[in-house]
Amino acid sequence: MSLTIPSDLLAQLHAGLASGEIVPYLGPGALAHVTHKVTGKPIPADSNSLILAMNNGQPMAPRLMYEFPRAAMNVELKRGRGVVNKFLTTTYDSDDWTESAFHAWLAGFNPDYVIDVNRDIQFQQQWAGTPHILVVGIARMAGTAFRYRLYQHDGEKYAEVSNESVDSSLPVLFKPMGTPRPNPDFIASDADYVDYITELMGGFSIPPFLKARRVGKRYLFLGLRLNRDTERMVMSDIIYDCSTGPAAWAVIEEPTAKERRFCARMGIEIIEAPLSALLGEALEAA
Repeated sequence: MSLTIPSDLLAQLHAGLASGEIVPYLGPGALAHVTHKVTGKPIPADSNSLILAMNNGQPMAPRLMYEFPRAAMNVELKRGRGVVNKFLTTTYDSDDWTESAFHAWLAGFNPDYVIDVNRDIQFQQQWAGTPHILVVGIARMAGTAFRYRLYQHDGEKYAEVSNESVDSSLPVLFKPMGTPRPNPDFIASDADYVDYITELMGGFSIPPFLKARRVGKRYLFLGLRLNRDTERMVMSDIIYDCSTGPAAWAVIEEPTAKERRFCARMGIEIIEAPLSALLGEALEAA
């Protein structure tokens, strides 16, 4: 039996998304209804499905199945970093996936700041005709102290820009784990995450204008499980300087004890319901 969200909380969340007070933070569950137009197979999004897709549908050793970054590190060490990046680019740089009703619903709020830790292009497609800034996470790159690339979209195409020339009044899509478009960059292996998180903690993975914009924001975690240290470390630093009481809400249908403890410590209120309870007919129509 599906759980529901109290109408007053639902109205508060919708109003916060529309005003920009609440920032949506998308995890793998946001892609749950996206499938391949020809085969009907779901898009690989969570750790397990990504590992299987990277390994031609076959499970890897149990210690590698624990988490995608660990499996990607193993592939990188054996076959090179380019193999992992090629897999992610081939998987996500495609128009063969169905349009996500979830992303269309979210775009309808005209948010001014969206964080998406998936590596797909669904929200970029929603904003294909909307001027915006794209912040893409990078790792292990020589010649720069920063761990991001900045792109500005003029409503037709992207152009790379600097911190000094970016139009910070535009809405922002932050893709910390990367995207294939306009240029493929990904945070995938353990080595990538170590470098990225280290610089994230030092303040070099988020542009200055975005650090200013995020002060006092609240967050709504959608499709994100909080039972892995990697995801939790990335999230904790990205939402730094957030508001309080609560700092965020997490829509998790069946939270684990570990997730409950972490959320209580972080000031995150768990909403025990499926995403469909938040979206209603928008998701059911997918």
